[in-house]
Amino acid sequence: MAVAETQLYAKVSNKHRGKTTSVLLESLLAKGFPAHIAQKALAATGQKTIEDAAKWLHSHCNDPSLDDPIPQEYALYLCPTGRLYNHLQEFWKESKRQCGKNRAHEIFPHITLCDFFTCEDQKVELLYDTLKRVGDSFSQCFPPSISLSLHSSTSYLGFFVGDSHANILKDFALAFSSEASALADCHVKPCLKQLHLTLAHKFYPHHQKTLEQLAKCINPGESCQWVAALYSRDMRFVHYQALRALFQYKPQNIDELMINAGDFIYVDPTQQSDVSEGWVIGTSHRTGCRGFLPENYTERANESDTWVKHREYVFVTASRFFTQTENEPNVKLNGEVHNPSMSRSVTNVLSLQNATLRRGVLVMRHGERVDQVFGKSWLQQCLTADGKYYRADLNFPSTLPKRKDSVKHFEYDPPLSCCGIFQSRLIGEALLDQEVTVSYVYSSPALRCIQTAQHVLQGLKLDHKVKIRVEPGLFEWTKWEASRVIPNFMTVTELAEASYKIDTSYRGNFPLSSLVPSESYEEYVSRSSAVIRQIITACPSKGKGVILIVGHGSSLASFTRPLIGLPARDSSDFAQVVRKIPSLGMCFCEELKEENKWQMVNPPVKTLTHGANAAFNWRNGIVED
Repeated sequence: MAVAETQLYAKVSNKHRGKTTSVLLESLLAKGFPAHIAQKALAATGQKTIEDAAKWLHSHCNDPSLDDPIPQEYALYLCPTGRLYNHLQEFWKESKRQCGKNRAHEIFPHITLCDFFTCEDQKVELLYDTLKRVGDSFSQCFPPSISLSLHSSTSYLGFFVGDSHANILKDFALAFSSEASALADCHVKPCLKQLHLTLAHKFYPHHQKTLEQLAKCINPGESCQWVAALYSRDMRFVHYQALRALFQYKPQNIDELMINAGDFIYVDPTQQSDVSEGWVIGTSHRTGCRGFLPENYTERANESDTWVKHREYVFVTASRFFTQTENEPNVKLNGEVHNPSMSRSVTNVLSLQNATLRRGVLVMRHGERVDQVFGKSWLQQCLTADGKYYRADLNFPSTLPKRKDSVKHFEYDPPLSCCGIFQSRLIGEALLDQEVTVSYVYSSPALRCIQTAQHVLQGLKLDHKVKIRVEPGLFEWTKWEASRVIPNFMTVTELAEASYKIDTSYRGNFPLSSLVPSESYEEYVSRSSAVIRQIITACPSKGKGVILIVGHGSSLASFTRPLIGLPARDSSDFAQVVRKIPSLGMCFCEELKEENKWQMVNPPVKTLTHGANAAFNWRNGIVED
């Protein structure tokens, strides 16, 4: 048993067990479920209906932790509803689009009254009773509106609750914690420091100004009904990453995890280093089972997506006697007074900011390469005894481009598979559907990247208008080259003769001869930073077109982070990020010309996800036993 689990067992094993039962529990007991498992199911589903609890029990029939006496953790939040909530959600959406995800996006808008605490499953009903009683006792003195003032720092943005109203909320939290601790035999700690509603947290400092502009569009005096809500989470997975399944996956092996679309999976980032590329190991929130699953079947979920709402108390206050028009409440931003118009929405500000957008940079990893499917010895599988190429599988390319030196150089400079060609053209067609205008194309000298660029242009119907600039400086970190030498790439002349649309007049910023085998991480970061600056400088800033850069998995971080002003990742973190980037994975940056900066936003097209297709021999199992 792990140390953490041992501590959890010790935490609950010596507590006095309560004897209260409910109608729901009695119904489950009547169905033959053991009391402790029935109580666990009720606590995990919010004690709402027999159907919910029975469904949970059925899903968790193979859960190895079903008998473990580990309780849920509970927290009491004050949550806004109505128009204020709608404006906060709009801010959530637009701040994520413009500045990327920060810690605030993990949880819905709220003011924390009591932070997470544990409560034994059979005593959870006492928390519900406490919330109802304390809510009733404070309903008359609860403020009709809560005073909120905007505060900002380099890593935090949010509304602080005014002192007079904060004192009422703190008294409410203290009353709940005192009564819950006494009745349910649990340690509940009220929040007695500065009460706040977080808008953004742990964001990059250069995003502060943009976030402030979006936050000023929120009128904290908007009509709002506040709700005190009791939530729970599984305490075993507090520090795990939550993933959401996009597709169903049926296990092919005994150690793989069955998932349905919409399932949540808990993944421990510290346990993924020994997992095969493209896979993760995790625990299903729906079933409690653990196993391997394909990572490209999932997307990141928010921390609170797996939480369960148990009960809520709605504070019904007297309606206001007037409608605010010209005398709207002022919002203070660190002492500076602002008067936001209720008609001025976040969307209005976005339309003004979008008017300043000029260029875009789309950094893309190449498509599926043949050695990714058939292994490093792929070339040996499709060469005859006299050294001629033949197609050993339909996913091998029909032909290889002609080159003056030996065909064996393709071993370290492999082409795309047929699926890789299809992937690339599909991405180009998707970009065309979104009316993306590509003005310049730069490619790593690796054949797989040049082929990807060619087929993306074909999908865009630009292969006769835009030529590919082969830039040696875009090649991946040379330390990762299996041959420990720089591959012998096809020359620009050979590529042009093989019908690739190459800009033969282009001279790279970083000569091929300057690539150093097994370069250090610092050398690679320096090279990448210099090359992206030179590419941006070489492309006129007056145009509004997209600069397409086709590179490697390492390219997405190494070329975009210096562009948006972020430092390079640590080499160990960098490797972990790169291994998760699929074929045709992409990042998109837009230029804010008036602010003289770039920002990362969502790519113009969706990602491409598909499953594996294993080799098949018709003899096995069909004719032969």
